[in-house]
Amino acid sequence: MKRFRTLLTLGGLLAGLPAAQAQYFGIKGGLNAAVLDGQQISQNTKYKTSFHGGVFYNYNLIGPLSLRPELQYSMQGSEFKSAQEDFTTKLHYLAIPVLLDLKIGPVHVQGGPQFGVLLRAEQDGKRFLGYSVSGDEEYGSVGGQITNQFKRQDFSLCAGAEIDLGRTFTVGGRFNAGLNDIADYKDIRSANDPRLKNRVIQGYLALRFGGDR
Repeated sequence: MKRFRTLLTLGGLLAGLPAAQAQYFGIKGGLNAAVLDGQQISQNTKYKTSFHGGVFYNYNLIGPLSLRPELQYSMQGSEFKSAQEDFTTKLHYLAIPVLLDLKIGPVHVQGGPQFGVLLRAEQDGKRFLGYSVSGDEEYGSVGGQITNQFKRQDFSLCAGAEIDLGRTFTVGGRFNAGLNDIADYKDIRSANDPRLKNRVIQGYLALRFGGDR
């Protein structure tokens, strides 16, 4: 009963607050710092700088609390490096975050799940092949599409914040942590196969249109 009364009290407080952010939509774009993290990875992985862009819609639920669905194109992946290999993996995703947005003054605190669909995966770099007759090291190129080596679905949790710059522009940052292993193997899986998860840090600028902002 106490919990129910507490929920009613919180609901009443929120309902009594003015609608701090009404319905509006916008476009956004910025930089990604992405890496593939996980277990059983034989190479060293490093963050790779890329980009993302998309659209969003803000729907006010109650008081300062809103629902914020987005649709993004996001380039992710990682750099892999070892004594025998040095290559970059690029993962092209269509990402759909569905976030709760809590507005506190000019600051928006955001969090929620994200569903990603892999559009294409590519690899580019070099691999050590051995030594020539003269004793020189020989390397071969690594490149092409490797979409079949990754699962099509990716599930993540997002957390971040935005700051209003007037009524039209906002700047923000976000961290996306992948929950599922995205590596895909057609053969029987070995215990030593790598388990890969997306990790993405985003910084962006957003432009808002319509509504009472």
